This record gives sequence, structure tokens and C-alpha cells, in this order.
Amino acid sequence: MKTLLRPALVIFTLLSAITGLLYPLAVTGAAQGLFPQQAAGSLIARDGKLLGSALIGQSFTSPKYFWGRPSATGPMANNAAGSSGSNQGPLNPALVDAVKARIEALHAADPGNTATVPADLVTASASGLDPHISPEAARYQAGHVARERGLQVADVQALIATHTEGRDWAIFGEPRVNVLKLNLALDQRR
Repeated sequence: MKTLLRPALVIFTLLSAITGLLYPLAVTGAAQGLFPQQAAGSLIARDGKLLGSALIGQSFTSPKYFWGRPSATGPMANNAAGSSGSNQGPLNPALVDAVKARIEALHAADPGNTATVPADLVTASASGLDPHISPEAARYQAGHVARERGLQVADVQALIATHTEGRDWAIFGEPRVNVLKLNLALDQRR
């Protein structure tokens, strides 16, 4: 029995040290050395004040800002510790009611806008933390943001175009706009 137990414990200890200590330390060190901004959470700061992360959505409710996707995290919105979808299917009455309420809120913020509300403004992403909206969702909101800020719609549209990110490696994903970065760019236009 001892002849079997000792090698098993040695291998267990060795593999635990390699996979539980050495490998994570090597990967973390390489990430911090090669991609320091991303390894630190893609944090955005201005004038020494931390404003958020480019990877986690934030809730904007003022009509002078672009609104992001709804968050499905609990117990509070955009809670990175509670990342998950709502698990509500398209026929779930709670989801239908939530979507209707979000559409009403968008119409209340911009009553003159008769365009179809883009789906990503009224439905949460799978993680519940998506910091991006589609360019269509940003353009949908351009009119009321321009009015609230006293800007020309064409200037706001140009800002949206400037902040539209393309597909990853030109083939993966869809074009998108980071809401936090777009709103910060708007604040700089004062």
C-alpha cells in the first residue's frame, strides 16, 4: 500500500504546485507584462478619478447620456460579482413586461422618435454586463442626446461613427459602440 500511496501523493503535490501556483503566476505575469491595461481590468480614469471599466456596462439614466443595455445581474445592476443572464425566455411574461417598460421609458425620454427601438436597448446580454450597444441603438438615441446637450445631430452621429468598433479580427462579432467611452467623449465636448 505504501508503494502506491507515496508516488500518488508526490504526483498530487507536484501537479497541484504546477497547476495551482506556477501556471497561474506565469500567466498573470505574462499578461501584466504584455497587456498591462487589459490585465488591470481595462479601467478608465480621468484626472486621477476612476470612472469605470471598458469591459463592464454602467447604468446611465440621464437623457443627456446614451443608455446602454439593461443589466440582468442581481441584486444590483451591472454587478460583476453576479454576472448571469436572466434565464427568461421570449414567452416569459416577466420578460415581456420588462421589455414593454423599457420601450415606454425610451419613448418617454424621446417622445418624438418614431423609429423602431433596437432590441439591444430593451434586452439584457447573456452576461448581464455588456458595455456595448449596436451602432443602430446609438443612432436611435442621437436625437435626444443632441437636444439635451445643445449639439447638432450630425455632430453626435459623427461621434458615434468615431466610437464604433469593428468586428474582432475583421470576422468575429458585430460592430459595436462602448457606451461609457461614448458618454465620456460627449462630456469632453462641453
